[in-house]
Amino acid sequence: MDKKEFEAFIDRFMYRFDALEEKIDRLTKQKNFLNGDELLDNQDLCLLLKTCKRSLQRYRKKGLLSYHLIEGKVYYKSSDIHEFLCNSFKPAIPNPTQNEPL
Repeated sequence: MDKKEFEAFIDRFMYRFDALEEKIDRLTKQKNFLNGDELLDNQDLCLLLKTCKRSLQRYRKKGLLSYHLIEGKVYYKSSDIHEFLCNSFKPAIPNPTQNEPL
């Protein structure tokens, strides 16, 4: 194999890697939807709410957070998450000492 053949081989090789990278990017950016609502799994929701899987399990068990079981995996619709957050939201009570002038 001479230099030109080797360079052509490397170019084809890199082209295929670039094509694979594009496919992987498309697949990772692809989102799951159910009836027009985006679906999030446990990991996505844990990251979003900054909580652990056990807390999500408690919310499900108490009936506070709706979920869907698809092929043994738990998913949450974005509208159900929004409803859960709205129902769980409690406005902060202002500290009376914070309003006093210095």
